[in-house]
Amino acid sequence: MATFVLVHGAWHGGWCWDRVAARLRRHGHVVHAPTLTGLSERSHLLSPLVGLETHVEDVIRLIDILGLKDVVLVGHSYAGQVVSGVADRRPDAIATRVYLDAFVARDGEAARELLPETVAHHWAESAAERGFGWLVPVRDLTVLGVDDPADRDWLLPRLTAHPWKTYTDALHLGPDVDRVPAAFIECVSWMRVFRGQADRARARGWPVHELETGHEAMVTAPQALADLLIGIAASSTSPSGERDAASARASKVG
Repeated sequence: MATFVLVHGAWHGGWCWDRVAARLRRHGHVVHAPTLTGLSERSHLLSPLVGLETHVEDVIRLIDILGLKDVVLVGHSYAGQVVSGVADRRPDAIATRVYLDAFVARDGEAARELLPETVAHHWAESAAERGFGWLVPVRDLTVLGVDDPADRDWLLPRLTAHPWKTYTDALHLGPDVDRVPAAFIECVSWMRVFRGQADRARARGWPVHELETGHEAMVTAPQALADLLIGIAASSTSPSGERDAASARASKVG
């Protein structure tokens, strides 16, 4: 069975994975879903000093202290930056990394640079006008493809402002990150902010899967996402030839 570490994106906490985690555990997998420093139930630790390195260290410490091995490391949205940083620092602990509608950065790139210009401008403006210059207020969930009022009612009370510094900090990578296999999942039933990141993944030869759901796939399509993650985990732990064949067969999930 696989060991999953599920890393949430902006505004969220580890709880956002509950629906997916429950399904993974029913299949016998081990699941960890940490909340990053300064977010959600850890918002009391928020300060202008919380940046990308803080969140990379959050996940590294989890892996080190629990002695996790052969980890399927999944990052949603902003957490693509975190996943890349962790895989670079702890390549021997990671079986594969999965980018769920997430940033695929090169060394030296910041998340802000990878957003479409109109979105980046809106976020910077929101931080300046409503976030005291260092916080990004929670975005309208309907824009992210969360159409069910019950899902919005579940999410909204738990979401908190996100530190803008994590988007302006450059990601620093060495060569070790490329030792860790990777896959990309694009959520295609919304405005597709991460289409360019999916293209980057294809250019690197990663398998790219598609989910017919909005950006918040862990909430809006938990069964389809869990099934896909189980398939990716299985291919990552198979012999290399079987892994390559499985990746080719699973290049798209609708």
